[in-house]
Amino acid sequence: MNWQIIIDSLPQYMGGIRTTLVLLAISLASSFLLAVPLAVARVSARRWVWMPVWFYTYVLRGTPLLVQLFIIYHGLAQFEAVRESVAWVLLKNAWFCAWLAFTLNSTAYTTEIFAGAIKSTPLGEIEAARAYGLDGLRLYTRVLLPSALRRALPQYSNEVVGLMHATAIASTVTLVDITRVARDVNANHLLVTESFGVAAVIYFVLTFTLVGGFRLIENRYLRHLQPQSLVAAADARA
Repeated sequence: MNWQIIIDSLPQYMGGIRTTLVLLAISLASSFLLAVPLAVARVSARRWVWMPVWFYTYVLRGTPLLVQLFIIYHGLAQFEAVRESVAWVLLKNAWFCAWLAFTLNSTAYTTEIFAGAIKSTPLGEIEAARAYGLDGLRLYTRVLLPSALRRALPQYSNEVVGLMHATAIASTVTLVDITRVARDVNANHLLVTESFGVAAVIYFVLTFTLVGGFRLIENRYLRHLQPQSLVAAADARA
């Protein structure tokens, strides 16, 4: 194994890490902002409100993210109307297309996660809130959404980790992420094990960090759902 080449390539890997994290951060932020109102619409009793959201999540979750990325980056460019529109300034940019594909895909999954958490709200919480005179928007903003978002943390952490792994396909639209750096190092030096081994280690460290961060958040905001014995043990260790 020629580790000297890997050491010389570390600046490239650092650049790939930066690209991966930036893409992950902006995709998660935008998908979260979109998923919250869509989740509220998803649990609506009105068919004309929840049906379009259901169709959107059904389609996006039913097709591979790579296919969605290719349709946005390569497919839309085939239409002359798109190339002549004002949107072409954005759609010809690989960063924008990757962000759009990841955001739309993650929004679909996150919407269903949040909607499921809202549906699982104990009836007692809702009745207590209404007894205090809360209804409509105030019921959602003060009771339903804060409670649902806390309960959704375990499932949402899986979505975050999954999206981080999915950023590896960004290299297919010319973004120089971790996977693209590993491919370039392998192409230049024919070091499959070393180049992709380093990429695997980087992804593992990022995954471990994300999981650890969410574990700390869950321990803080989901303490009321833990058995009292576990809470007491945690307090004793603290």
